[in-house]
Amino acid sequence: MTKHHYIFTSESVSEGHPDKVCDRISDTILDAFLARAPQARVAVETLVTTNLVVLAGEVRPDDLFSATDIEALVRG
Repeated sequence: MTKHHYIFTSESVSEGHPDKVCDRISDTILDAFLARAPQARVAVETLVTTNLVVLAGEVRPDDLFSATDIEALVRG
């Protein structure tokens, strides 16, 4: 039997890390869309830096939430 060698790596981040913040925002938006339209298609990427959140991607249907609604979801 052949031995396979590989390198295993992992990353662990704590609460408040930008990756965790981005995941939470994206999940919140996904949950909101699916609550209103279970067949919704949501592809959202969230980017954060100091005092700035950028949402990128697309959603269908695109008329479920206004920009103000989305901002409220992001702000929590």
